[in-house]
Amino acid sequence: MARYTGPKTKIARKFREPIYGADKSYDKRPYAPGQHGNKRRGKQSEYGAQLMEKQKAKYTYGILERQFRKLFDMASRKGGITGEVLLQIIESRLDNVVYRLGIAKTRNQARQLVSHKHITVNGSVVNIPSYLLKEGDCVAVRERSKSLEIVTDSLASRASYSWLEWDGAKMEGKFMNYPQRADIPENINEQAIVELYSK
Repeated sequence: MARYTGPKTKIARKFREPIYGADKSYDKRPYAPGQHGNKRRGKQSEYGAQLMEKQKAKYTYGILERQFRKLFDMASRKGGITGEVLLQIIESRLDNVVYRLGIAKTRNQARQLVSHKHITVNGSVVNIPSYLLKEGDCVAVRERSKSLEIVTDSLASRASYSWLEWDGAKMEGKFMNYPQRADIPENINEQAIVELYSK
């Protein structure tokens, strides 16, 4: 499956925030890429601002355009505020939940763990990173993968989230419910994405 594999610091500078996590190069030069990156730029149009928010969400979660559009269509068919529902659906992706549970340090690492069959959902191996979890689903590290160094290193510095439950002894987590917008830490203006797709 295709995904973005280019320079991450360049993308972080484009959006003027470290969307891929801590980055020494970005901290040193946090302005836009190129020779004139730190100089004032022209006024951004409304469409440009909306497009930037959509691109930021896509790069943050590692989703390409066609899949992102499908998720938006799914969110628009559900009840509630479309932007919030979109983020809730994206947060329920298996690779994102593996990252949030602390099994992996980054979403790319979580994606690799899933596709290499190290993760189970409700006792069955699932190797599709875009698999959408439902409330009550159990996500666990496969028995033979529990001693992997990248897994143990990640779990040592894991953060906790209110919509996820983690059992360290079993190396198993539970997707309790879809998160509220206030609980999602990503700095994304989802309303701008809705406005962009509604044109």
